[in-house]
Amino acid sequence: MVAHSGLITVMDRAARKAAPRLRRDFNEVQQLQVSRKGPADFVSMADRRAEETIYEELKKARPDWGFLMEEAGEIEGDPNKPRWIVDPLDGTSNFLHGLPHFAISIAVEEPRPGGGRGEITQGLIYQPLTDESFWAEKGRGAWLQDRRLRVSARRELPDALIATGIPFLGHGNFKQWSAIFAAIAPEVAGIRRFGAASLDLAWVAAGRFDAFWESDLKPWDVAAGMLLVREAGGFVSDFRGGDKAMERNEFFASNDGLHTKLHKLMANGLRGI
Repeated sequence: MVAHSGLITVMDRAARKAAPRLRRDFNEVQQLQVSRKGPADFVSMADRRAEETIYEELKKARPDWGFLMEEAGEIEGDPNKPRWIVDPLDGTSNFLHGLPHFAISIAVEEPRPGGGRGEITQGLIYQPLTDESFWAEKGRGAWLQDRRLRVSARRELPDALIATGIPFLGHGNFKQWSAIFAAIAPEVAGIRRFGAASLDLAWVAAGRFDAFWESDLKPWDVAAGMLLVREAGGFVSDFRGGDKAMERNEFFASNDGLHTKLHKLMANGLRGI
């Protein structure tokens, strides 16, 4: 069994404590899907219940740490201590429609000396339905349970399978996404949109996808996944190839062999808008 820090144990325990209720709620929402009432309020409750469970577990372990959470927002802690970044149900629309593709995402963000927030040092993404726990620690690699993860070794565009998030209902930049899609799609083996950015990034780290791009995401969507990709030997940048993914709210992740080729295609597409 691979050794990891106590923080990963705490994160994994919190995710697994919330998971059984999410699994039960998912089975229930499949029944509500065909009722007149509709499942939207039910799913919102499932989201909040999962977040409360995770919050209680993490708070118990580190009572002076702060939180940044999808539902509850920011909860202040000791500014000199790390904080938790939590998405209790990434892939809510999938959950809502009975699609079995969603995850819990938890990350640890260190404070920056002199104030503000710094880097992500631990991350965990847990898929309740498959019981897959993807985790990473800065400088110690990325893992799926006790198996070391590496990004894929594919180097040729015609072999590459790319993940993305398509803009929808006021989210994302349609013009920008369309330009990138038009530049990349004719050159690669396929493009997939599965609807959970945390799992997209975990799957890049695991070599299932070769790259991923999306904009207009929140820190809880990507914090753990970005660390996973980097610790698995991949790259994360903004669409311009820089290190301002969070600031620009542009996320491009890929393996090392395809990074330059895909970024050139992306840059060419963006020049036209």
